[in-house]
Amino acid sequence: MLRTDAPVGEGVLRTRLRWWTELPLILLVYGAYSAGRLLARGDVTHAVDHGLAILRVEKFFYLNAEHPLNRLFTREPWLGIPADFWYASLHYLVTPAVLVWLFRSRAVRYRAARTWLMASTFMGLIGFTLLPTCPPRLLAASHGFVDTMAQYSDYGWWGGEASAPRGLGGMTNQYAAMPSLHCGWALWCGVMLWMYGGTRLTKVAGVLYPLITTIVVMGTANHYFLDAVAGFVVMGLGFLVTRPLLRLADTLRARYGARPYAPSLGGPAVVPHGTGSSIVSAECQTSPGERLPRQRKVPATPGAAEPGAGPAASPADAGDETPAAAR
Repeated sequence: MLRTDAPVGEGVLRTRLRWWTELPLILLVYGAYSAGRLLARGDVTHAVDHGLAILRVEKFFYLNAEHPLNRLFTREPWLGIPADFWYASLHYLVTPAVLVWLFRSRAVRYRAARTWLMASTFMGLIGFTLLPTCPPRLLAASHGFVDTMAQYSDYGWWGGEASAPRGLGGMTNQYAAMPSLHCGWALWCGVMLWMYGGTRLTKVAGVLYPLITTIVVMGTANHYFLDAVAGFVVMGLGFLVTRPLLRLADTLRARYGARPYAPSLGGPAVVPHGTGSSIVSAECQTSPGERLPRQRKVPATPGAAEPGAGPAASPADAGDETPAAAR
């Protein structure tokens, strides 16, 4: 996995992450994703053609698991209703919950994990824009799919238009099926739980959550199997670009003078070699461990006292550096 406690490059400065800067960033990215997803509607005819093309490919390779799952969820309400709740809610609850958990208890891993999620999300947005795709539930009834969200809408807050609340269906893009970020985000959550959960229960949850989500999106007729595969591929690509993005961010941060810090708890600030100096004013210096300079004058010649100066300071007064003459 990507590590953020190891140096990305020599002489890199890092700023301490704070929730009041992270939260607006997450909200900004999610808002941009939602707005872009809404605007990238595409042509309905092309979206339907893309959906039918995916279905033909799946049938050719015997991958169309959506049909039997959708028939099962349609026939068995005890499966279909919980699946609709799963689809309509966990996507928006589990992902931010895992982000908060990483930020609070796995801080050195959080930055890479957050960057991975954001990069993959923007890649998914590109997919929505270039390949608008009609989900199975919006195909003609002759193709054999039933919209379980509409069938069981009396049990939840959603209407007949995806997982949007009743009356807000027009504010969602129903043709953003490829790739499935429901599955992509679920995979990201699963990896985080498996890698950093630390208990057998979290590891089991890390495996089951993306697996069940994949079954749910197909059984509710919201995605094709290949949509789910594309969501996993997007997450893989996002993982590959995360380290270069972190290096770029660190380079820009160092160039524009961000304040350095050590990521270890309670550790001293890390100052790259050659970027700092103990000189704080003209001919005055402070030792590295001091909070306030003692305003000691630097002798012109090492070991020589300044004319008129008093007795030399003791090593304890002089700090960690070579004893300097007291002023």
